[in-house]
Amino acid sequence: MNEKELILKIKKGDREAFSLLVKNHQKAVYGYLRARLFQATDADDLTQEVFLRFYTQSSKFDSDNDVLPWLIGIARNLLREHVRKAKRTKDREVAWTQLCLELDACYPQAEGPLDEAMTHLPECMSSLGQSAKKAIDLKYTGSMALSEIGDRLKRSEGAIKLLIFRARRALKSCLEGKISDES
Repeated sequence: MNEKELILKIKKGDREAFSLLVKNHQKAVYGYLRARLFQATDADDLTQEVFLRFYTQSSKFDSDNDVLPWLIGIARNLLREHVRKAKRTKDREVAWTQLCLELDACYPQAEGPLDEAMTHLPECMSSLGQSAKKAIDLKYTGSMALSEIGDRLKRSEGAIKLLIFRARRALKSCLEGKISDES
């Protein structure tokens, strides 16, 4: 059975035809995704999603065209979605590290070891006001743009930029105070 006949059967709901299509193209789709992802399990999941999306949208497919380029197109779009989702759901540890690196850039190295300062960071964070904590959390944990944070907190982008600047300055001051109290 050629691909054109296979697609026509799939459009009519033939599950055996769909299984045959999956069997014919699964390795190519998986290979495309696996070459672009670190985790094999992510490639497995996205490969399944490619065929699920094809099945649910097969009525839109022009059966005069080859199916593999369309499947790879779906895989490419899913890969983009996967990357955007990974950016939005960054691990708190990554966000915390990012905040620490920014503070490291502001923190004078001569005044004491960074590790010592970072032990006080949670306490200094708790001393910030609610809006400042929320803005810092959205920026570093949520990886949100300033305009998005402004929408969430019902403030202008400029006000958010200033709020985050002041929060960083307050954190720096608090950390310096904690370090000087210890010495």
